[in-house]
Amino acid sequence: MNADRYAARQWMSENRFSCLVEMLLVFGVAGLVILAGLPLAGESLFGRQLVVVAANAVMLALVWLGTRLRGLGAESLGLAVRRAGWKPLAAGFGKSLVVLVLGLIGFGLGSMVMANITGIPQQADVSGYDYLRGNLPMLLISLGTIYVVSSLGEEVIYRGFLIDRLERLLGGARRSTWVAVVISSLVFGAAHFGWGIVGVVQTTFMGLAFALSFIWFRRNLWILVAAHAYMDTALIVPLYLANS
Repeated sequence: MNADRYAARQWMSENRFSCLVEMLLVFGVAGLVILAGLPLAGESLFGRQLVVVAANAVMLALVWLGTRLRGLGAESLGLAVRRAGWKPLAAGFGKSLVVLVLGLIGFGLGSMVMANITGIPQQADVSGYDYLRGNLPMLLISLGTIYVVSSLGEEVIYRGFLIDRLERLLGGARRSTWVAVVISSLVFGAAHFGWGIVGVVQTTFMGLAFALSFIWFRRNLWILVAAHAYMDTALIVPLYLANS
């Protein structure tokens, strides 16, 4: 019996250590990509976006590799694929709209917090997105890239992967879930450092809304991916339509 308990404790210790190493590897390599890429991109907004896309793509690849090495599938990240009729699809669409609203509320709360601290921020300068104006091929390429790397990629990384690994690292108790939700939201916000401190706070609150929705909707990540895609579309399409 003592040997069994020792083996169980040893397994948990090794599992926690592997989770820590996995998280450090995923975010550490992405950090190196950003540190190496941003100086090369200089002041070019398009170039800096490519660096972020590359970092997210590397993170997504490492997350998938780690998942496969653990003998797990996409369902472990909340991406279970099942046959569904129109009713489940309609229900999923409705839930994604709920997540969208909660995400916008979270983003708005972050804006209100920072407005009380730093004053109302100036309107964002979008002149760096001139390459999108009236350029349909570039719009389609940008949306396709964003849907894969941001809408899908960020949800896999910061919700499906990070919350799960943090829970394992913290022992798997119920309170571990709520700690994981908060930490993942803070990391998600910090990852948007390029938006400035206001953007970091806004995306932290938005990330918290998404993370809570992930738990609320029984870790169905597709719902969050859809909501994230709606938000990304709403950000990009107006840039294409501006003065086009």
